[in-house]
Amino acid sequence: MMNIPNLLTLLRIGLIPVFMVIFYLPVPWARPVCALVFGAAALTDLLDGYLARRLNQTSPLGAFLDPVADKLMVAIALVLLVQTDPRALLALPAAVIIGREITVSALREWMAEIGSRAKVAVSMAGKLKTTAQMIAIFLLILQGPMLGLPIDPIGIALLYIAALLTLWSMVLYLRAAWPSLMGKGENQVSDS
Repeated sequence: MMNIPNLLTLLRIGLIPVFMVIFYLPVPWARPVCALVFGAAALTDLLDGYLARRLNQTSPLGAFLDPVADKLMVAIALVLLVQTDPRALLALPAAVIIGREITVSALREWMAEIGSRAKVAVSMAGKLKTTAQMIAIFLLILQGPMLGLPIDPIGIALLYIAALLTLWSMVLYLRAAWPSLMGKGENQVSDS
């Protein structure tokens, strides 16, 4: 189904290689333009969800593509940032965020298999986490001062806040799924 929300999600996925190429351009304007591309992609994430609900254009394709696009953009941006600044200060929250995304994606897939997907639906903590990490990544890509403020320390601080929110939302998801994981929920599926 090619509707406006799905086209916006596909645009976000299409911006990933553009983002990557711009990130590595050896020109002084590369990082600000790259930050704008990332920011535009983050805005399409807000817009596609809003339009899908507002225009009643939700679809299975959109439900699949939207989280994939988000996770790809965030993971790739974090990998590029850590590659250019390989300090533990940046690598630690990046690893937490990427590790959480893998864990929660696997948990959601498994819960869907046993018919309990709704127990691990997106929470408010997950939405706050996404907002904090998008702003943090935008600032870390941008680099340098903005409006007289040193944005690198602000970006790092927000990335740590995002990592903490990431862990908190993962705990919430795991707690919701715990009965099913321990074999006490309904519709259990054997893994053999």
